[in-house]
Amino acid sequence: MAAFAAASLGTKVAVGATVGTQLLAAKQAGAVGQYNQAIKNRNALVYEQEKDRLEGKLNFDLERFDDQFRQFQGKTTTAILTSGAELSGSGLRILRSNSEQAVLEKNVMEYNTKVAAAQAEEKANFARVQSRLARMEARQAQIGYVAGAGTSLLSAGVL
Repeated sequence: MAAFAAASLGTKVAVGATVGTQLLAAKQAGAVGQYNQAIKNRNALVYEQEKDRLEGKLNFDLERFDDQFRQFQGKTTTAILTSGAELSGSGLRILRSNSEQAVLEKNVMEYNTKVAAAQAEEKANFARVQSRLARMEARQAQIGYVAGAGTSLLSAGVL
């Protein structure tokens, strides 16, 4: 009978250790999930900041482009007038062509920025989805560990 009592105590200790380990693992899985979620949320913020940076850069680049274009048109006008020609006919066609080309260039700059900003926003959205997924995976792991602890208690006849 003493051997039975000793074996029973040993089993209870082993079950207790198993349950304790599984509950600790559940807690750790939750912490890992929160950490991974925080990383993904931070990545989303970085992508959103990239989008804002791209839009700010576009404004700066457009202003700089306008300044350079005004200077270029001024030099072109000066070159036409100093050559002895009048600002009519070919001279005006050159200035108009330059203006049309400038509009195209600005449109390309705006389009490229919008595409890059949309990609950054999509990356931010995907990072948020990954954030929620990381948290859900951690919860699933926690449930598994807690269920394992419950199974250990049930199989040992403690519950």
